[in-house]
Amino acid sequence: MRNYDLEFLKRFSMVIAFLMAVTVGLILFARHLNATVQREPDPAAQQRVLERIAPAGAVYAGATGAAQQAAALEAATAAAAAEVAYGGTTDGSVIYNNLCTGCHTSGAGGAPMLDAAGIGARVAKGVDTLVTNAIQGYTGDAGVMPAKGGNPALTDEQVKATVEWMVAQAK
Repeated sequence: MRNYDLEFLKRFSMVIAFLMAVTVGLILFARHLNATVQREPDPAAQQRVLERIAPAGAVYAGATGAAQQAAALEAATAAAAAEVAYGGTTDGSVIYNNLCTGCHTSGAGGAPMLDAAGIGARVAKGVDTLVTNAIQGYTGDAGVMPAKGGNPALTDEQVKATVEWMVAQAK
């Protein structure tokens, strides 16, 4: 190599070293600035963290726990009573068409259809028995009936009106 090539490499290496030193200095300065800047926490991220660390349940102990448990049960009962299904209607056809038709038109789970062989055959047990089984639920050889047709928001009067409507359709 010639002298001017060595001189060029020497100067070029110094320029590269200087640029590397400037780069390292800028990186350190940026890290310093980043550490001093206060960020607003993301509310969505905070909510996700709170949901992840929330307790799965509550422990009721002693007299205080029994009182809290009774109050929680009363609140749940009041909330369920406040939410009456289908606007409180006692029109059996409305409730049947919105809730019962899924099982009683296809026979799913052994549900009797609205004909003499289906509901008509079960009327022999008595309408009161059918109403009780519809309200409380029934599991037997003939099939499965969930309590209140699977909608706990139904009142007993609504269930009774629906069963009576179904019996009337089978005649």
